[in-house]
This record gives sequence, C-alpha cells and structure tokens, in this order.
Amino acid sequence: MKDSEILSIKQRFGIIGNSASLNHAIEVAAQVAPTDMTVLITGESGSGKESFSKIIHQLSSRKHGKLIAINCGAIPEGTIDSELFGHEKGSFTGAYEARKGYFEVTNGGTIFLDEIAEMPLGTQARLLRVLENGEFIKVGSSKVLKTDVRVVAASNTDPQSAVIDGKFREDLYYRLNTVPINVPSLRDRGEDIVLLFRKFAADFSEKYRMKPIQLSANAQAVLLKYRFPGNIRQLKNLVEQMSVLELERSVSADTLRGYLPDNYRNMPILYQRKERSNNVSERDILYKVLFDMKQDVAELKKLVFQLLSSDQDEQLLQKHQGLFKSIQEETSESNLSTDPQATPYILNNVDEPERSLKINEGEPANRDAIIQDITHETESDDSLSIEKKEKELIIKALHKNNNKRKYAAQDLGISERTLYRKIKQYQIGE
Repeated sequence: MKDSEILSIKQRFGIIGNSASLNHAIEVAAQVAPTDMTVLITGESGSGKESFSKIIHQLSSRKHGKLIAINCGAIPEGTIDSELFGHEKGSFTGAYEARKGYFEVTNGGTIFLDEIAEMPLGTQARLLRVLENGEFIKVGSSKVLKTDVRVVAASNTDPQSAVIDGKFREDLYYRLNTVPINVPSLRDRGEDIVLLFRKFAADFSEKYRMKPIQLSANAQAVLLKYRFPGNIRQLKNLVEQMSVLELERSVSADTLRGYLPDNYRNMPILYQRKERSNNVSERDILYKVLFDMKQDVAELKKLVFQLLSSDQDEQLLQKHQGLFKSIQEETSESNLSTDPQATPYILNNVDEPERSLKINEGEPANRDAIIQDITHETESDDSLSIEKKEKELIIKALHKNNNKRKYAAQDLGISERTLYRKIKQYQIGE
C-alpha cells in the first residue's frame, strides 16, 4: 500500500503518528476490510483498538450497515447472552417482553467485541456457532435464527494465555484469529507521543478557548521517557488537565513531572497481565500470606490451649518445636534460658502481665479464665474468611479510584465484569 493511501486513512479516521508499527497495522486493516474475514485486534488498553474496527467497517461493503461496539468485560455474566442474542418474554425473571439482541439488530453490519477474553465460556460456544453457521438462538427460545454479521474482536491480554488457562475456547480463538492485527502501545511509537500531545493541546485550546500549551525541549525529553501505562487515553487526560490548570502556557520539565504519577515516572512497567509468571498476581500472593498467618496463629492458640489443659508440656513443645524455632533463636541471642520448661513463659502477653501463662504456678481460677479466653479467640479467628479480605480490598480499591470501577478493576487485576459481580455479591455500597 502506498504511503499516500495510508496518510488518507489517517486523515479520515483522525489517527496521528508516523511510526512503522502503526503504519503496518493500518495497512493490514485496510487490506482485510473489503473481505468478510473475522479479525482479532490485540493491544494494551487505551492504545486505540476501536479506531481500527472503524477502519475495517468503513472500508468494507458493510459500511452502510450498523457498527456496534460491545465491551464484553462490562456486561454481567448473567445478562450477556440476552444482550448479544436476545430473549423471549418470560425466559427469566425480569423478561417482561421479548427483546432483540445485537446480532439480530446488526444484521448486515459489523459487531466489535472488545475484551473478548472476558466473555463467559457458555457465551463463547454461542458465538462460535454464529461465526461458523451464522445461526443463533434467543434465550428461552428453540427457534434457530439467521444473521449476517461480521465480527471484529479485540483483547488487551494475550488470548493464547487464556486458552492455556482454560478460560477461552481454543476453537474460538483460531476462528477469530483469521487475521491478527497488533496495535502498538504508545511507548513504542517514539516521536508520535509529541505529535499526539500537540494535537490534544490544540483540541483543548479550541474547546476551552485558551492558548494551547507547549512543551519545552527538556519537557519533551521527559515526555518521551515516560512509559504511559494508560497509552493514548492517559496522554489525552494529561493534556486536558494541564490545559485547564496551568496558567503558564509554556510547560517546563519540572512542571510536567508534577503531573506524572510517581508510581510510573520514568520507570518500566512492572505489572502486565500477559507477563505474569504462571498467572500468579500480587493479590494471590497476599491471600496466601494471610492464609499462612491465620493457620500459624490458630495452631499456636490451640497448642497453648492444650498446654493449659494437660500436664504433657514438654512432649507437646517437642512435637511442635518448629512453631517456636524463631522464638528460641531470639531467646538464645538475648542470653535467656533455653530450657524447654521456660518456653511457655515466652508466650506471655507483655502488655497484660496479669494474664501471664505461668502454667506450673498459675492459679486454677486464672487458668480456667485463660483457657476460656483462648478458646473464644480461636473460634473468632476461625470466622475469618477470604471473602472478608477480598471485600476489604475491593472497598479500598473503589475508594482509591473515586468509585470508578474500571480503574479499581485494573488495580485489583480483575475484569470490570468480575468486579461488578463481586460488588453485587458482597452488597458493597448498598
């Protein structure tokens, strides 16, 4: 494809940039557009994948039909089948009348399925049938309907990893991946970052009727070093914020640094879903640590309870010596007694000396009270659950992101659809 043709497409669809990877993606999209082949667009969130679905639709024979963009991760699992394929009256609670799905109303057009990897497995099977035979069945119906719809899918994660994890059908992946298009991330587009900054500055200058902001040479160098985890979307928000707040229209490097998040400034991205080792997230590690701590504390309390309830102190301590290994080491370093009989004294609560666990010297009355208290604490500790910790993390993430579910889901490392389901499950905010 000639450079003039690529430039014409950029101007038509408002695409800014001259990087080789961007031009290649546009060329592939333009070549596949006249066909009816399914396309899988991959790229990070905010890199502009939806613009390529518009290129494919507008340059195809379906340009006079509808183009509908659907975020599969934002639709609850229980309603996505109804949204895509429609439902009959009374097919489920709340279905007071029949409804047409997107595949029916978009007949002759194009459907853009964003975050396709978040689609439930049951819905994936229905979608595969549409791609293979052009057939679908409404929820609550047995009548087979026909549709002529072109599917363009997109994912901000690696679908192959989802296939390996059993979260995405392998046959659907190969059916969608007939023509793959990879949209480059902003950090890989070099000088395009500066061009986009100027474009957004001009747009907001016109919108807010003020002089456009400009970057000094040093500020441009800072901008080019920044990783932009949010890609074009993040850059646009940054320019709008600076356009409104900065009184001085010439932006220096120090001023620009003040608008860049500390967590990412001039640093490589440490967290990417596709680079997780064995798909183990920080959240999973935190849960494991919490579980291990809970088990250790519960075991320790039960051991102390047994010590208070029996005379086999030395035998029990010998059996569970691994539990007290670190305590014994600290005791040795402090020149304290290493006599096993002295070990129970190490378990004393220093904040409450009157409740000291002096087993051999304790009064029977105090002994019974301590046993009852430890039993109560053990039962209370057992009531802790992963659901409670998960609910706390969700609430913190929502509070941190001003209840914006999309960004809260990104912080938690889950999809928007999963976060929506968890919010309903734990009745957060109700």
